[in-house]
Amino acid sequence: MTRRPRARDLGVAFDGAPGEHNAITDVHGVTVGHHTRIVGDAIRTGVTAIFPRGATSKDPVFAAWYPLNGNGELTGTTWIDESGFLEGPVMLTNTHSVGLVRDAVVAWQVEHGLLFQPYSYPVVGETYDGLLNDINGQHIHREHVLAAISAASSAPPAEGNVGGGTGMVCFKYKGGIGTSSRRVGEHTVGALVQANFGLRHQLQIVGIPVGRELPLPVPTPTGEQGSIIVVIATDAPLLPHQLRRLARRAPLGLARTGGAAGNGSGDIMLAFSTANPGAASPDLAVADLEMLPNQHITPLFDATICATEEAIINALVAAETMTGNGHTFESLPHDRLRELLTRYQPRR
Repeated sequence: MTRRPRARDLGVAFDGAPGEHNAITDVHGVTVGHHTRIVGDAIRTGVTAIFPRGATSKDPVFAAWYPLNGNGELTGTTWIDESGFLEGPVMLTNTHSVGLVRDAVVAWQVEHGLLFQPYSYPVVGETYDGLLNDINGQHIHREHVLAAISAASSAPPAEGNVGGGTGMVCFKYKGGIGTSSRRVGEHTVGALVQANFGLRHQLQIVGIPVGRELPLPVPTPTGEQGSIIVVIATDAPLLPHQLRRLARRAPLGLARTGGAAGNGSGDIMLAFSTANPGAASPDLAVADLEMLPNQHITPLFDATICATEEAIINALVAAETMTGNGHTFESLPHDRLRELLTRYQPRR
């Protein structure tokens, strides 16, 4: 796939220092794969797989999650709360394909001997792509889940109309998958979002009221039925209670873009740490762990906020105009954004 421009390519000046590729895969060990389904006039959907330690590892990672607004789904979170561990991939898809994706992951783990316990509670998140996709047709099948898993790599993930983000809409522009990262001393924080939320007038990019400057030609109802899943990865040695604190900072990045978590929105955040390998091993009588003292955690909060914000804007910038299921959503106009950056940034 040809690389789409990213927000920084257009001159957007975000806070913080990005990692090497400005992607969640800058966190060592993290791999991401997409499978995209675009068929006929009405199928616009897909699956995204995120592996904390790569697809062949069965070594759990410390994790936590946070629901800013719960009109959405992230399966497997009961065991994350109870155990503090994430035992497999994080999968992203559309609302009506969550069950199929979950079942396909279980079957794949069984086939490849990747169950950590004798059973599995896969983590599958969703956002609603029913405007551009025939969501009730349930067009994600097991082979599409396996294709996303097989595609997982440490390369910078594709963004925009790909994987679980294929049919998503953000601020009434075409939305989808976006990613970013930040360096914090010797550590890295990465974010990947599936962005499907917001009304046009809410959109802000580095404080510029883009949505008000580029309004819809026909006003839309004030209600919102959209969602976002934010996945935060870090190699900093954080325990589950600290990762929950990271997950709770991701909504501040969402707010920087204008997101307001309306009643119809499912805004769910998950954070994991790739540090402390082997901590879940049943062969250990006592696990020796490393933990970053709380007094040093604030820069990771800042990194989470900044990476989440930029990942959302990267999703918008990378996405292309799409027609499907009787609707068309335009891409964010790059030329107009450049004009606004030129006009507003000298005032900042």
